[in-house]
Amino acid sequence: MLSAPSSFLMGVACLLAPNRLLKRCFYVSHWRGGFRASPLGWVIGFLFWILPGTVDGVEDRFQWEKLPDLPDSLGVAGPFVGVHNDALIVAGGANFPKPYWESEKKWHDRIYVLSQSDADANWIEAGSLPLPTAYGAAISTPLGVLCMGGNDAENVFKSVYLLRWNPAAKSIDRVDLADLPTPCVYGAAAISGNRVYLFGGQSSSDLDSATDQIWYLDLPKQPGEQLANVKSLTWQKIDQPFPGKDRAFPILVTQHNGFNDCLYLMSGRRQGETDVEFLKDVWEFDLIKRSWRQRASLPRCVMAGTGVDLGQSHVLVMGGADGANFKRTNLLKDNHPGFPKEALLYHTITDTWTSGGKTPANQVTTRAVKWGDSIIVPSGEVRPRVRSPAVWQIKQVPRMKENEFGFINYLVLVVYLAGIVGVGFWFSRRNNNTDQYFRGGKSIPWWAAGCSIFATMLSSLTYTGVPAKSYAQDWVYSVGNLMIPLVAILAVYVALPFFRRLDATSAYEYLEYRFNRWVRLFGSGSFALFHVFRMAVVMSLTGLALAVATPLTPVQSVLLMGALSMLYCTLGGIEAVIWTDTIQTVVLLGGAIVAVFLLISGVDSGWQGFLSSAADSEKFRWANFHWDATDSQIALWVIIAGGLAQNVSSYTADQAVVQRYMTTSDQKLAARSIWTNAILVIPATLLFFGIGTALFVFYQNHPERLDPSITTDQIFPMFIAREMPVGLAGLLVAGIFAAAQSTVSTSMNSTATTVVTDFLRPFSMFQSDRGYLVAAKVLTLLIGLAGTVLALLFVNPDIKSLFDEFIKVIGLFMGVLGGLFVLGVMTKRANGSGALIGGIVGAISMFIMWKFTSVNGYLYTAAGISICFVVGYCASLGCPHDAKSLNRVKDLTIYRDANV
Repeated sequence: MLSAPSSFLMGVACLLAPNRLLKRCFYVSHWRGGFRASPLGWVIGFLFWILPGTVDGVEDRFQWEKLPDLPDSLGVAGPFVGVHNDALIVAGGANFPKPYWESEKKWHDRIYVLSQSDADANWIEAGSLPLPTAYGAAISTPLGVLCMGGNDAENVFKSVYLLRWNPAAKSIDRVDLADLPTPCVYGAAAISGNRVYLFGGQSSSDLDSATDQIWYLDLPKQPGEQLANVKSLTWQKIDQPFPGKDRAFPILVTQHNGFNDCLYLMSGRRQGETDVEFLKDVWEFDLIKRSWRQRASLPRCVMAGTGVDLGQSHVLVMGGADGANFKRTNLLKDNHPGFPKEALLYHTITDTWTSGGKTPANQVTTRAVKWGDSIIVPSGEVRPRVRSPAVWQIKQVPRMKENEFGFINYLVLVVYLAGIVGVGFWFSRRNNNTDQYFRGGKSIPWWAAGCSIFATMLSSLTYTGVPAKSYAQDWVYSVGNLMIPLVAILAVYVALPFFRRLDATSAYEYLEYRFNRWVRLFGSGSFALFHVFRMAVVMSLTGLALAVATPLTPVQSVLLMGALSMLYCTLGGIEAVIWTDTIQTVVLLGGAIVAVFLLISGVDSGWQGFLSSAADSEKFRWANFHWDATDSQIALWVIIAGGLAQNVSSYTADQAVVQRYMTTSDQKLAARSIWTNAILVIPATLLFFGIGTALFVFYQNHPERLDPSITTDQIFPMFIAREMPVGLAGLLVAGIFAAAQSTVSTSMNSTATTVVTDFLRPFSMFQSDRGYLVAAKVLTLLIGLAGTVLALLFVNPDIKSLFDEFIKVIGLFMGVLGGLFVLGVMTKRANGSGALIGGIVGAISMFIMWKFTSVNGYLYTAAGISICFVVGYCASLGCPHDAKSLNRVKDLTIYRDANV
């Protein structure tokens, strides 16, 4: 029997084990040794069952349920399968009548439809194909199910047509399209956007005729376009030759690889020199870069199998023939065991295969299609000559159960968030005037102001989005962060003196002094609009990221973040925001450091294995040398230009940052706060990009722990919730919540500051400072409410990168604002009329760039500054420059000592 101290230590080990398998190992191994005899052991044992842990098995990843069988009691192999107008369509196919080994194969032309809107939920016969056909390729499109090629007993076809479900008439309409360039059977199809791809297959009944060609067809982009013209569409061959072997019966799937959408071609069979060759190779074709590369081979051949994209970066292979009994088919006949009943999962980012769990059936020579939130595998071949009429509906099993977050993590989350709200209540006692509410009475310590600037620039999106970016890609974006220390020089020696000399509460007071009130109102209004959108983006995307770490839905997370932010920010003002920012900085950086060590400790060979694996996968790449501004593998010049522009705008035109300049007692201390942020950025950049790389290597070593249902941006929250020790996981999840609240509260307070200072005070809307203080609190609440409501509308799980979307939002608004400040500071000739024209043209140009071009979002801010500056300056040359405007220039440009 173990002593009480030993029992305690073993119990703690059990509790803190990072996943449920280890917990169980600790718990069971010490139960027989006397652990159960200790009362403390019983307490620890009880806590074990309410604590979270990773679901280490793969058996429960997917739930297989039967839908009504296909009306053909024998089932069919090689049918056309797809979904249109919310209906499942299964057409054609072939089978062997009973007795299977004494009959000839029979081809069919019947079309069966199962509609989700049909209350009876039964199959109906809805028409027939032009000819009995099987083994063609098919893909679901908005225009209908596109059917390509196929064969019958004597011929291989090259016909192409759409099968369209007409729910009113309960019948199938057929629309003929251009024929394939050559006959094709046993090929595979995939779709990306409106482009359909067809690979491989045979042009005759002989396997020797297998091909390695890829053809594509561009369909009309809108379903409402005239279908009468689709006959004129022609098939094209891709220019990049396939570097692998010709084949029939391959699997072709479209999926994202962290950079771009790609085609994944896998398995198949071909005629070798002496025998049939069963293939296990996997190839990736980047649809943007137009290049091939070979990826990790399958664990076994899955020829004629079913595959489908899953989530944002997985491919699920639900079946396929491995060829193990290919030569014994005629010998085994009815004793043939069928095909392996195990699904396989491929992860495109880490390039790894793992088991998808056992399956109740393996139906080959059919197609898997998505129908609503399910995957459907209808009919198919279960062993040579034998088909099955079974139709399987497959759904992912949620990995995070309602009770899996655990009592202790919940407790930590509640206590932490309550403490943050308590900070707001504490500082609410000191807010007796607007100067205290907006500027903290200029009594904030420089180091706290610096941490607040850092936390404002960090945000919860940085905490989740940056690791996700380096996990999926590399370190290229880190160079942008390193522009901050360079821009800090500009902030300290140019921007800061201007704002301190003006004693500005709002950054946009400068614009009125330098130009006129209309420019000030334009800048302040643009800032307010930007921060309402920023709040919505931060809350919605953080809610999506945290959905994997807690049982809360994204909507519930948004409501929680919004409500708590409104509560403590409305009460506590800028002091509450700054001190909570400081707490967030310590918690998030500390937690990130712990996460790095835990990640690397879970990698084979530790640090050496981490460095080796990351280097082999080119995860430390820091620059791409090309001149393309639209490439997803962003160029170094784009990073440098975008990073400089974003930070110039933030340090000169963003009230959320400028407001911190005014919270310290003097300019020297304000400068220290800027340098504090600049210094913190360097280790933070290494830390957060390092976390992403460590996540990549960790899950490359443990692909079975990946959850196919998550988005790429959820990878770090998933690790926190499922792999980190109890309590610490709750603290970091709380920290991410609080970081989002910090960003939101900053936006609320700074936006209320600009509205009161730029819109209410200049027009003397209230008679006393007390009236403006009350207005500030009401506005803070209303702005928070507007951001929260907008966030609920923005929740979109299809977003592939939080980081990219956030960068776009910054660029759309802050580029023009930064341009106005650069125009004012860097020129003597610019005037109010020209600046206003520059701002308006810049805003219109940014909308056009976002809506109608493929320019990388990282360039938006640089483009906004440039357009606003150039147009504003040129417009100023054509506008009259009155004496009053000239007088305003003095002391408001970098040429303050020159004669004006």
